[in-house]
Amino acid sequence: MAGHDAQSFIDRAPLTRFHLKLTLFSAGGPLLDGYAVTIIGLALLTLAPALHLDTTQTGLTAAAALAGILIGGLVFGRLTDRIGRKVMYIANLVALSAVSILCAFVVDAWQLIVLRFVLGIMIGADYPIASSLLAEFVPSRHRGRLLGALFAAFGVGAALAAGAGWALSALGPDAWRWMLASPAVIGVVTLVLRLNAPESPRWLLNHGRRDEAERVVRKIWGPDAQVDELREPETAPATALLNRRSVRRMAFVSAFFIAHVVPLFAVYSFGPTLLHRLGIGTDSPYLPEVIIALLFVVGSVPGLWLVDRIGRIPLLVGTFAIMVVVFAFIALAPTAPPGLLFAALALFAIASGASNFIEIIVPNELFPTSVRATATGIVVAVSRVGAAISTFLLPTVLAGLGTSAVMWFLAAVNAAGLLGTVVLGEETMGRPLSALPAGARLPERGGRV
Repeated sequence: MAGHDAQSFIDRAPLTRFHLKLTLFSAGGPLLDGYAVTIIGLALLTLAPALHLDTTQTGLTAAAALAGILIGGLVFGRLTDRIGRKVMYIANLVALSAVSILCAFVVDAWQLIVLRFVLGIMIGADYPIASSLLAEFVPSRHRGRLLGALFAAFGVGAALAAGAGWALSALGPDAWRWMLASPAVIGVVTLVLRLNAPESPRWLLNHGRRDEAERVVRKIWGPDAQVDELREPETAPATALLNRRSVRRMAFVSAFFIAHVVPLFAVYSFGPTLLHRLGIGTDSPYLPEVIIALLFVVGSVPGLWLVDRIGRIPLLVGTFAIMVVVFAFIALAPTAPPGLLFAALALFAIASGASNFIEIIVPNELFPTSVRATATGIVVAVSRVGAAISTFLLPTVLAGLGTSAVMWFLAAVNAAGLLGTVVLGEETMGRPLSALPAGARLPERGGRV
């Protein structure tokens, strides 16, 4: 039977240049996310004194984009399922680039907080848009690596921001203005690359536009491709998201997503401050941040190699265990030699980089086309609730309770992610999209379908 019971021609086809180009174009959003989250930490070094930010305003400035990502994921995920992947794929980058440029002209903290919030909305919108589009074109045996590469681009963006911040710091007291405007460069380049991307044939077929879906399919896969192989059972969005199986899946993805992004954004948004408190980078706050950012990218290399070999669940469990140990060690020994503490943070960066991209893979594999972007947007939004709250509170906790308290908190967050994965985890490696129709029974925990 075509559709959800068997592999479609997409899954049987080889990987082509088209898939690699689409992956590159789609990676622009996560790359911008990593860049924007990291550049604010570096900009704050000159921004905070220039705008006379107090502790509350500093926390809000860092957390504003994360709160915006929450709204962007919730609103634009559903909108993407309604009006199409490609329209949103283009529109959000236009707005993102414009907002980045406006950030360079702010004159007080509240203007910046509002603009960073809007910037976050656009970034949050891109996660469900780009990942849903890519997931619906890629063969299942390569899906983990290519979807994972999207989130690995977050680390690339963070590393670029660390390097750009270091270079732009030479411009003096107003360097922060150039730093905050710089995401527009990436936005414009990504926008130009995306202009010729096709609409998803799965989405077209799901919305009754069979002729358009057929044209896309034949242009990419040739005249023998049968578009009807992509049909899925018709399911109302409410039914697809609110049944017992979907709620459990949403809880699983949200749990490990939150556990990944809370420490990730703590390290990126306040990296220079945390490193300084540990006695690292006292001469230069930029170089250690660049190294840590690069190690997130280095970690993604073995992670992307393993994800389609050992599966999503084993990779999550192993890396969460490493991160719990790292943060517990730093909490217990915050006065250890700086070199040893830096090595521990380096291990965290590699372990996080080796698995954090799974959060963009799994929701795209667990939910059907009718709600794929909606579900992805919801879990992105939920993850940013925790990240925004923790990022807002971190300066206050750091000032009042010290470095050890922050590290114990990050260890606890990763332990919760480990527990959620063990209890709720559902393996998706090699599964055709929408392999479980609505109302199907849940697989055994951690099992293949």
